[in-house]
Parts: sequence; structure tokens; C-alpha cells
Amino acid sequence: MNSSRQSGPLRRVDVGDVGDIALGAALLGTGGGGDPYIGRLLAASAMRQCGPVDIVAPEDLADDAFVACAAMMGAPTVIVEKLPTLAVLDAALDGLEQRQGRAVTALLPAEMGGINSLMPLALAARRRLPLVDADGMGRAFPELQMVTFNLAGHGASPLVMAADTGERVVIEAATSAGVENLARSAIVALGGSAAITCYSMSGAAARACVVAGTLTCARAFGRAIREGRSSGDPLALLLRSLSQTPHYAHHAVLARGKVRDLSRRIEGGFTQGRCVVQGAAGGCAIEFRNEYLVAESSAGATLCSVPDLIAVLDEDSAEPLTTDQLKYGQRVIVLGMSAPAALRTPAALEVMGPAAFGFRHPFVPLERLHPHA
Repeated sequence: MNSSRQSGPLRRVDVGDVGDIALGAALLGTGGGGDPYIGRLLAASAMRQCGPVDIVAPEDLADDAFVACAAMMGAPTVIVEKLPTLAVLDAALDGLEQRQGRAVTALLPAEMGGINSLMPLALAARRRLPLVDADGMGRAFPELQMVTFNLAGHGASPLVMAADTGERVVIEAATSAGVENLARSAIVALGGSAAITCYSMSGAAARACVVAGTLTCARAFGRAIREGRSSGDPLALLLRSLSQTPHYAHHAVLARGKVRDLSRRIEGGFTQGRCVVQGAAGGCAIEFRNEYLVAESSAGATLCSVPDLIAVLDEDSAEPLTTDQLKYGQRVIVLGMSAPAALRTPAALEVMGPAAFGFRHPFVPLERLHPHA
């Protein structure tokens, strides 16, 4: 059977699946996670050369499996201008295996968003390793400590960074936030982006702390958008697909209209800024730091906030737009989606809730802000 026609959980990914996964990952990337088009090209190229990738459910990981995350780190704007390669991912994984003294037996996405859903897939094909159908967020976040692995007590250290210049950096710190701070300084020195490997752990540890099934979700959402374009209503099919998942069942259209104001800058290794969408029925302002973080009405009321997800979609095609793809005058739909339950606990909110980004408002779940959506 062609894997692109699979229903149910993914068991294998081939070239025919990559487009749907990239599209769904762009949605879950909430504006960040890097440009999924770049990851799509790399993953497809790797699979054409090396074959499809076996997908393993978290519950099927052996206790003594050795799992690690592979990703790109840096400002999304820089990653688009300074295209990553599989060679730097290889170098980062080699460095981690040398530091840990053992070979990685399965790869795990750190986040399910943008390029960082596709880069582990590309590396898995290249190294002929299985990929776990899970991640540490169920979305994208800008900082290393904002993952369920960290909440469960598993540190990002040691982290290995590899740059296209051939340089490799190993970072060790007592906390994942400490690794993040050191890595951001190193990113600037390495030109604004680098491949990283981190959060190495046993299969038993990974099983207990991942957000499960998110690669399958990305494929389903991407397929819904693609098929909806053929039927003429991609948003309707996407909303139906969201409703059928355990993580993202609550959703609401927050605004429809044109991008009327946009400010964007690179600061501290992040793409930061603000976007204002104005429509006939009202509008909203969105604050972002790599990812869309908070959407507010024109009256200042919170419409959706981290850790819940905000996506900005092209009005006609439902194409998810990253923060660096936003342009003045675009006609868009702003969509809010519930976050996986693991991101809404009191402990998680301390690390990835509004206060972690400097916002003063408390987190209110999307379904309470929009009870009739």
C-alpha cells in the first residue's frame, strides 16, 4: 500500500508523505520552527537516496533504546538565508555519540513544527534510524527548556552544535535553561544558526515524557489542507481533522482580514515582532518571538495565549504562514488551537506559559475564552 494513503498511526514515511507532514508541521509550528519547505526538500532528498523511514510509537521503544533529539537552532529568518545541510546534522549527531560513548538507536523530534519536524526525518533516513512518533511540545517553542523532557527532569545537556563552517561546540550546564543561554551566545558566534543534538535519554525515559502521536497528527492536518484545496474549503477539512485528535480538539477562528501593520526584527537570536490583522468583524494583534505567542482583540482582550497554539493561514489556501512570511496586505485567517494537556499543567505553565515570555496575563484555556467555538 502507498504510505501516503495510510490511515491511523504512521508506521513508515516515504517521499509521498513528506509534503503532507511539512504542511501539517507548518501549522503546528505556530509561525516558527523554521521554514518547512527547506526541511521538506532535505527529507525528500534523503529518502530518495536512502529509502523510507520506519516510525516507532513511543510505547514500542525498548527500555534500553538510546534516543536523542536533532534540530536546527537559530532565528528562522537566518535559517532561510543560510540553508542547512544534512552534513551539519550528521556532524552534530556524531559529536553527541562521541560525547555519550554510545550510538543513538532512534531519533526524536524536539518539537512538532516547521523545519524541526522534517530535519529529524531527513537525518533518520540518512542514518537509517527509526523516528519516534512523538515530540516534546506538540507545537514549536523558541527555547530549549520549553519541552516536556525538561519538565520530567531530563536535561538538554550535553548539547552538541555543528555549523557549516566545520566548527563544533559541546555545551554542558546544570539546567536546560542554562544550556539555552549558552547556546544562544554560541549561535551568534556561529553565524546565527546551527544544527544541534540534545536531550539524549533511554527509551523508558522517553516513553514517560513525550507528547505522543504528533507526527501522525501533522500528516493528518497536512492531508486535510491539501484535500480541502481540491474540494474548495481547506479550512473546513482542517477544522474537522483537528476535532478528531486528542491534543487539538478545541479550536476557534480568532480573526479574518488583512495584515494592516507588521514589525519584525532579529534580537537575541530570535525573530521578534508584532502583527495586526484587521477585518470587517474586528481584528487582532499578535505578538511573536519566533512563534506566535499571544493574540489580543482591538480592545486588548486576550483571544489566545501560549501554550495554546496560534496559526496564521492564507485565507484562500489555508497555507500556514511563518512569522518571516508575513507581508503587509495579506488576507489571512487567525486560528487558535488547544495545546496538549501536558503543556497546561502548573509546572508546564511556569516554563512555557505567558509569564515565561514576559506577559502579565494568566493563562486561560482556549475553550474557556471561546466556549461556543
